[in-house]
Amino acid sequence: MTDEAQQTLDDATAVLRSALAGDGPGVVDTFDAVVDRSGLAGAYGVAWCLAATMVGDDAPAGGAALDFPGIDQADYDTRWVARFVSAYANDDADTGEALFGAAAADGLLPDCLLTLAGSTVATLRSRVEPTGL
Repeated sequence: MTDEAQQTLDDATAVLRSALAGDGPGVVDTFDAVVDRSGLAGAYGVAWCLAATMVGDDAPAGGAALDFPGIDQADYDTRWVARFVSAYANDDADTGEALFGAAAADGLLPDCLLTLAGSTVATLRSRVEPTGL
């Protein structure tokens, strides 16, 4: 693993630790530190890593469809996360980069990244919590 890849993994781990603790400012601070050190490209790498964590190792081969009833009525950050994770699941880095750039240009990237971190934590929790069956 390269030093850059290890740094991205370490940063994603720090984001998840903050999100698991319910520390929204910690999530934002970690992303801010990444941007200060590596620019938006570094933050994109961390976000892509979080999307990978959400999708997991058992992702079906082939394309994934975005199945989110009412997505057009959802808040910007929620729509962004659904589409960003869908781009990851479809191995579509161009779309992921376009979404990332659009959120940054719209001034909504911090909200989107915070929602992505929270969604990743919710996904991880759902994988370990008993279903009650």
